[in-house]
Amino acid sequence: MGEIKNEVLSLHIFKASKIALAAVLSILAANLLGLKYAVTAGIITVLSIQNTKRETLKTARNRGLAFLCALIISYVCYLWLGFRVRAFILYLFFFAFLCLNVGWGEAIAMDSVLISHFLTEQNFGMEMIVNELLLLIVGAFFGILINLHLRKKEDEFDKLSMYVDEEIKGIIHKMAENLMREDKTRYNADCFKHLEDKIYLAKECAIRNWNNTLWSQSSYELDYIRMRENQSRVLRNIYNSIILIKMLPTQTMQVATFFKEIEAQYHRENDVEGLLNILQKMLSDMKLENLPQSREEFEARALLFYTLMQLDEFLRLKNRFVVAHQNHL
Repeated sequence: MGEIKNEVLSLHIFKASKIALAAVLSILAANLLGLKYAVTAGIITVLSIQNTKRETLKTARNRGLAFLCALIISYVCYLWLGFRVRAFILYLFFFAFLCLNVGWGEAIAMDSVLISHFLTEQNFGMEMIVNELLLLIVGAFFGILINLHLRKKEDEFDKLSMYVDEEIKGIIHKMAENLMREDKTRYNADCFKHLEDKIYLAKECAIRNWNNTLWSQSSYELDYIRMRENQSRVLRNIYNSIILIKMLPTQTMQVATFFKEIEAQYHRENDVEGLLNILQKMLSDMKLENLPQSREEFEARALLFYTLMQLDEFLRLKNRFVVAHQNHL
């Protein structure tokens, strides 16, 4: 736990240093260009820094487009009402309304700071327009520049996805054991909470990696996590079936053995074709067996058959993933 806290603290120190450095460089650049309100460039840089390259570029694009709209709206308001506070208030209303409707909410504050300079200067000449435009460009440039070091963290994803795999493998092992027990009162769903937590962390990492890759993008990591998410839902359905099995017909051992076989062959590159063939034979053989002799046996065998059908979906999810990403594996 202490190591995790130290790692988080180190990341926060690094990010704070990065933000401060980028802001200072932006202000210095604005001063070298002789721009008025040079500190504003530093503020724009701070607001431009996002967690990923893709988010940073998207934010810079949206704020640039929003600024062009802000210029037009503010020009009309200042021309109509003069350089007064009421003109700025009217501009804020129309600009905020526009931004909120087109998804540029993050641009309202930053672009409005730039527009306020026209009110302060009592001037909407070309020189001021160029000044504000350069402040925006300088600030956004250093915000983008400071995030260029961000890279995909493939090792982190591999580690997190391995934790996901271990949880699923453990769940399959528990299913094989508890399937053979009539008393399932000690069998609970806590394992699925652990699995969902690990899937969440791996998914967050996969999304960050995707957003930090601008070229040659691969959907492998995201597809892998989606596959495991879907398998998790299937396993929960299987769990709900297993806890309802109160008696153990002769087919129970066969199904439990198949769970153990899935566990034994559980690895990332396996296309599970062999397991699917075994499962299809089991399902065919079950249809040829004698009918149940009691209601309890009928219900138990129906649940076992449903469990096998769910395992079929579980395996096919993996098979489709492996087939789609053969070049990556």
